[in-house]
Amino acid sequence: MINLSTEAIARASSRRPWITIGIWVVVFIISIFLRITLFADGITTEFAITNNPESSVGKELIEDKLTGPKGTNEVVIIQSVEFTVDDPAFQQVFDPIYAEVAALGPEIIRQDTLLNYFQTGAEFLVSQDRHTMIMPFTMAGDIDDASDHIEEVASVVDRHKGDPSFKVLMVGQATVGLDFQKVAQEGLAKGEMFGVPIALIILVLVLGAVVAAVIPLIMAIVAIVLALGLASLTGQVFQLSFFVENMITMIGLAVGIDYSLFFISRFREERSKGLEKMDAIARAGDTANRTVVFSGITVVLGFIGLLLVPSNVFIGIGLAVIFVVVASVLAALTLLPAIVGLLGDGINKLSIPFAGKAQTNFDEPHSGDFWGALARAVMGKPVISLVLAGGLLITAGVFFFQISPGASGVGSFPDGIESKEGFQILEKEFSAGEFTPAEIVIEGNISSPEVQAAIGRLTDRLAADGSFGQPRPLTISDDGEVALLQVPVDGDAASQATIDSIKRLRSDYVEGAFQGVAAKVYVTGDTALNIDFFNMANDAAYVVIPFVLAVSFLLLMIMFRSIVVPIKAIILNLLSVGATYGILVLVFQKGVMADFLGFQQAESIEAWIPIFLFAIIFGLSMDYHVFLLSRIRERFDETQHNTESVAFGIRSTGRLITGAALIMVAVFWGFAAGDLTALQQMGFGLGIAILLDATIVRMVLVPASMKLLGNWNWYLPKWLEWMPDLRVEARPDATSAAGADD
Repeated sequence: MINLSTEAIARASSRRPWITIGIWVVVFIISIFLRITLFADGITTEFAITNNPESSVGKELIEDKLTGPKGTNEVVIIQSVEFTVDDPAFQQVFDPIYAEVAALGPEIIRQDTLLNYFQTGAEFLVSQDRHTMIMPFTMAGDIDDASDHIEEVASVVDRHKGDPSFKVLMVGQATVGLDFQKVAQEGLAKGEMFGVPIALIILVLVLGAVVAAVIPLIMAIVAIVLALGLASLTGQVFQLSFFVENMITMIGLAVGIDYSLFFISRFREERSKGLEKMDAIARAGDTANRTVVFSGITVVLGFIGLLLVPSNVFIGIGLAVIFVVVASVLAALTLLPAIVGLLGDGINKLSIPFAGKAQTNFDEPHSGDFWGALARAVMGKPVISLVLAGGLLITAGVFFFQISPGASGVGSFPDGIESKEGFQILEKEFSAGEFTPAEIVIEGNISSPEVQAAIGRLTDRLAADGSFGQPRPLTISDDGEVALLQVPVDGDAASQATIDSIKRLRSDYVEGAFQGVAAKVYVTGDTALNIDFFNMANDAAYVVIPFVLAVSFLLLMIMFRSIVVPIKAIILNLLSVGATYGILVLVFQKGVMADFLGFQQAESIEAWIPIFLFAIIFGLSMDYHVFLLSRIRERFDETQHNTESVAFGIRSTGRLITGAALIMVAVFWGFAAGDLTALQQMGFGLGIAILLDATIVRMVLVPASMKLLGNWNWYLPKWLEWMPDLRVEARPDATSAAGADD
């Protein structure tokens, strides 16, 4: 039998606690330093697709042949109810803003793109009622440069908001990105304020003592900080999406607390059986921490699947989860035994009467009475339990087939955000597509009559479609081989109407106008990138889902030496994932209880959410599945009695799994309390998935199915018996009395 040495690691860490803690303190300080000094340079607001779709090819041609690094389009809006553009007061407000923005210099603003109506007389810069004027410009450098400097431009605009007769706003790609980050950070803070206190309360109730409850929070914080340090280093090589910090914090709180719960619970259980402190730590290391290692491996390997997706968003999410899970596992293996080694039975200090005492004795048939009674009831009517619980999940999952993947744009921002107000003014008075126009890149001999004729046919077709605004003047590269035609598109770049317009542009107008012409045409811009991202996310499902299923199957088969356990686990997890998707569609797309829950109804589910949820649900649900089945298998190896072993597993883990799940739900729903639709869908979806998994799946479907299968649960074909045996070894309990502590 292979020994993973989790017992030896726990024993060594607890015997030299101060050395172990000292090493972790140094690592913690270094990680904080890395987060402070490097993190900002390692993240990006750009959504990049790395498999070179049409939008990326067009963008690269623009940067290589026309503009250099492609900055962001921004617009300053000046509006007055009292004055029109023709009144001198309007120009008195406009001129200082224009001068100060221009004075920022070419390192911040591309001077040739800064337009002034009073100099050019261009009527497209003025609304039809002449009460609103726009001052468009492009930020210098690439998207990250624009994100770095946009606050300097915003501060100029902010200085000119004193006149009550005028409304001065700014909107644009970098401005929206800045507001998105601010709202996301507010959501992060709100999630922490909501989730952490509730997690602490649940921990106190589950563990029955304040000291024991604080330790998992310490573990989570340590893991989060270490993961942020790792992300800061990684960002110097491969820039990560700014979602990384939200992801690390959210998942770190969840798994960091969970892994600590498993160890502390098992340590206290072994102490109650009479083991000496060091032996109880070693036993918890050999059992609970072995479960933690396998759970962590499952999550990590599952999220390696996301690294195969050609998108910096998915890669960033995958790396963030991998970093924080690895950090949580390392802390559980070493730092936690060291702390418990120092405290010993002191972890039970500040105990709450009756709250923690019942969870240390599970050997009597009626111990853990509620969970024992639940297990007996479910296994007493296994077929009915399966039909009712499975039918409920299937019914919810049916709505998944009505899912509409998409993206939430600036229109989904909460009211009061300046960029949203500016977007609404643009949409009403001009075209919201002024700052996110469709960019049509033509590659060929631009001056040839056939290409010129094709461009003419294309502009005529666009003019006949009310969804498109007046095209901007054609820009041609110095070598005459590349041309750029920018066309505003009505609506939010992420709205379904705008998406339909770009699809029409690609499939109908461009193909029709350039058919038979010796030129290549690429449609790029924000909406085109969204479309390519949706297609990429859909294609990614064919990579990620088989990968995660295969990894989950192999790990569970090796750990439990059964082919039935992994097949059943995959089926049950697919049921909970499908139900989660269906509930998301019901709440966010159809608006069922959306107002009651405080969520925004949306026309679509974020395109990255289904794949993300699939990977993380399969990963996190293994925490509970492996923890529950390891107790069942451990008992079965001792007794060879299937029904009693299942009952023992349920009553010994029921309270802990439910408590851990409630903590995860509190953390995830805390993040869903933010104002961004994307984070609402992510947090709510994760919370629902964990709730379904820890209740209906783990407490009903698992025992019912295991009761029906009996000893077949542990069936392994003879031709697979060569596999290593990684089960927790069944052994007689030590009976040496321990006294209070040693």
